[in-house]
Amino acid sequence: MSKQNQQPETPTLAGDPVRHPLVEMLIIGAPTVVTMTSYTAMQFIDGMMVSRIQPADPVYVAAQGNGGMIVWIAMAAMLGLLSIVNSFVSQNLGAGTPERGSAYAWSGLWLSAVAAVLFIPYALALGPIFKVFHDDAQLVQYETQYAHILIAGAFLTLASRGLANYFFGMHKPGIVMVSVLTGNLVNIGANAVLIFGQAGAPEGMPLAGVFQSIAQALGVEAMGVRGAAFGTVIGTAFELTIPMILFLGPRWNKKYKTRCAWKPSGRAIKDLLRVGWPAGLMMGNELICWGYLMAVLLPMGGKAAGDDPVVHNSAGWIALRFMHVAFMPAIGLSIAVSAMVGKAMGMRRPDLAAARTWLGLKVTLTYMGLCALAFILFRGWMIGLFIPEDMGADEREAVLRVGATVMIAAAVFQLFDAMAIVMSASLRGAGDTVWPGIATIVLSWTFIVGGGHAMIWLFPEMGSLGPWVGAAAYIIALGLCMVWRFLGGRWRSLNLTQTPEASDPYAGSGEEAIAGVSPGSA
Repeated sequence: MSKQNQQPETPTLAGDPVRHPLVEMLIIGAPTVVTMTSYTAMQFIDGMMVSRIQPADPVYVAAQGNGGMIVWIAMAAMLGLLSIVNSFVSQNLGAGTPERGSAYAWSGLWLSAVAAVLFIPYALALGPIFKVFHDDAQLVQYETQYAHILIAGAFLTLASRGLANYFFGMHKPGIVMVSVLTGNLVNIGANAVLIFGQAGAPEGMPLAGVFQSIAQALGVEAMGVRGAAFGTVIGTAFELTIPMILFLGPRWNKKYKTRCAWKPSGRAIKDLLRVGWPAGLMMGNELICWGYLMAVLLPMGGKAAGDDPVVHNSAGWIALRFMHVAFMPAIGLSIAVSAMVGKAMGMRRPDLAAARTWLGLKVTLTYMGLCALAFILFRGWMIGLFIPEDMGADEREAVLRVGATVMIAAAVFQLFDAMAIVMSASLRGAGDTVWPGIATIVLSWTFIVGGGHAMIWLFPEMGSLGPWVGAAAYIIALGLCMVWRFLGGRWRSLNLTQTPEASDPYAGSGEEAIAGVSPGSA
């Protein structure tokens, strides 16, 4: 038996307990799953609250979805790049130099500040952009207002996600979980006050009277869709505050030199850009294509079928809320897989990295398979949750019909989505980002954009279902490609940290904050 095979099956550092692989994954993965599920719950509840704005109209859900999507498109490249903070931090944790991760956390914060400033011209162009694609003046007004407010809080969003990736990489996801849950609770309360104002939330909403009293005491008038955007920004501010306090606190600073690394580190920023640009490009491009699907192709498909485009747009957003219920917990588990793979690679254990990947995939396939079954069995009931009872009968029937059909299409690609999510996260944890990024770009433009237009042209009677077929083909192809890349094994030879024998690339030139301070030193 080789020496490698005699090593522990669970990657550990000195003083760490040895756990069963599944237990280890649950300890790290459960908080990340709760975190991502909490994000989903926030979006889900936001959508339901917006759908209750009076008078009942599907335009509110469509406006919130379109406005949010176009902002996420702008931030996606940075969010993808910031995900690499997890890889560098976890690999340094595995290599026994966790204090080096502090510079990557700070670099993420500095890059977030720069990006937030660059978003200002983009915000000014959003109104004209929406007018090009949408004829409904009310829809353009609401979605533009929603997007402007979210962009105003862009730094809070980016900084909170960057710092979250630091704690994920340090295998401390519980910190992120608490901060996200707190932020979401604040968001819900702020929504109830700001969306409905002194008139109060609809009857039946929990604590509606309490929130109405708060709005009356503060003299808050109903803001509608704008109130949902302000609520999100307020909640995000709380989400950032909690981990920032811990990151800069005396205990964390003493152990990991977090305050010493505050100055912009050219080396750490270059590392993030060097390894992270494909992940940023991958995520940015993917959201552009998904945004184009939701805001352009779905209404276009509905119009081609002779239906109301807003109905198809709204139904698509309702169905996507439930898709989030499936893939956001899967993304949470994939973040844990990425952190575990990074730690194993930092310990020079690609065999353990592979084992954690396959374990994560099995768990994710089981969960998303159950979601697919639920999409088919309960599709009508799910779509109906977002449709107010006082909506017109014809309009209600149209949204139900379109949304239920989309749920069937979503069920088809759930297992392949699990493959794409877990395998791409594993490759990212190892530092393999270029090939997955290129594959994502090629496949997304081929199937989502090209395939969506082709389906509308060839089968206009399918309405918005045609573009969804193109999107399903994209996810299936992407899942298979990511599995193929992982099986190829190129990621096994990658290394984001320096070997003990190599000269320290961070030494000198003002980079003493990440120059290899001994672990735990004061």
